[in-house]
Amino acid sequence: MGLSRPHKVGNGVSARWVSLFCIASFFLGVLVVNRLWGVPDPEKIDEEASSLEKRQLRALHLNVNCEKKEAADRAGDILFQVSQTHDVIMALDKTISSLEVQLAAARASKADKGEGSPVVTKTGSKPLKERQKVFFVMGIMTAFSSRKRRESIRETWMPQGYELKKLETEKGIIMRFVIGHSATPGGVLDRAIDAEDEKHKDFLRLNHIEGYHELSSKTQIYFAAAVAKWDADFYIKVDDDVHINLGMVGSTLARHRSKPRTYIGCMKSGPVLANKGVKYHEPEYWKFGEEGNKYFRHATGQIYAISKDLATYISVHRHILHRYANEDVSLGSWFIGLDVEHIDERSLCCGTPPECEWKAQAGNPCAASFDWSCSGICKSVERMEEVHQRCGEGDEAIWHTSF
Repeated sequence: MGLSRPHKVGNGVSARWVSLFCIASFFLGVLVVNRLWGVPDPEKIDEEASSLEKRQLRALHLNVNCEKKEAADRAGDILFQVSQTHDVIMALDKTISSLEVQLAAARASKADKGEGSPVVTKTGSKPLKERQKVFFVMGIMTAFSSRKRRESIRETWMPQGYELKKLETEKGIIMRFVIGHSATPGGVLDRAIDAEDEKHKDFLRLNHIEGYHELSSKTQIYFAAAVAKWDADFYIKVDDDVHINLGMVGSTLARHRSKPRTYIGCMKSGPVLANKGVKYHEPEYWKFGEEGNKYFRHATGQIYAISKDLATYISVHRHILHRYANEDVSLGSWFIGLDVEHIDERSLCCGTPPECEWKAQAGNPCAASFDWSCSGICKSVERMEEVHQRCGEGDEAIWHTSF
């Protein structure tokens, strides 16, 4: 017939369909290959991820280091500011303390001119316009019956006359026997002290009635009177049966001159004696706890020194400071609760010969000597000269000692 039929391949599939199938297979292959080329290599993925993680960690580490450095810098700045603030506070504290001392001294000086003065003033005497600036004031506690003791001191370690005045002007050392008045002012006892003072000019007279059981009160009034009269770095209390080497005392105090609120002496803590009739009986023993307890640490009463601010504190607050039976205990109690440095100075409590003699021969003279068994030099009137000869630093030592 005139129509031609499509040519068939061996199994009956036409060539056209074979061509279409080949073309379709070609495009399908291209599509599959393109898809396979778009999938990244797993190892490369791991490498890239690892590299990215390292970069992130490095950035984080740098950030942390920067933060640490900034924190350290801030901490350093804070510490520096704290240090500066502390220095400023300390400077202000010293300034305030100095102003308080000056104010208290001015009040004490003003009180010295009015009623209730701690000092007995003579009629017609001119008030001091300004307190004399000195190194230390030494008050030698004495009684009406102790004239021979005073003479034994004048003949040994205490300069007299011109030398006493020279000691004040050249060394800034004031030395006075400290005494009050009798129960009948103007009586024979007071007149005897007036005559002795007229001769030696070495007394500080207090507005105080003398009596053994009034030693705590006398100590308070002494410091108030001394602060009102002299502007000293230190104020010393010493008994009139103790031997003193003035050069050693001056050298000892000079080591602590720049310190505030210093309390210098032979520190002890003796038993509180509750039994009546015994020496140093403490009527208020119950305040110190159970029977058999000891006192708080305080300087023994034969000799001690306190700095200007502590003496001023006593002067200002003397009317409300409690007084115990023993004056050294009283003094120690006044400083409890205050920021006070207790300095245990053993050169202020040497024994009499041979102890102080050995130390003097070794080139280390004692500042003060006495017998513990007698709370002073036993039979001091008879023995003061001997102690001075064997344990003294030499009469010229005070003039060659620099403070």
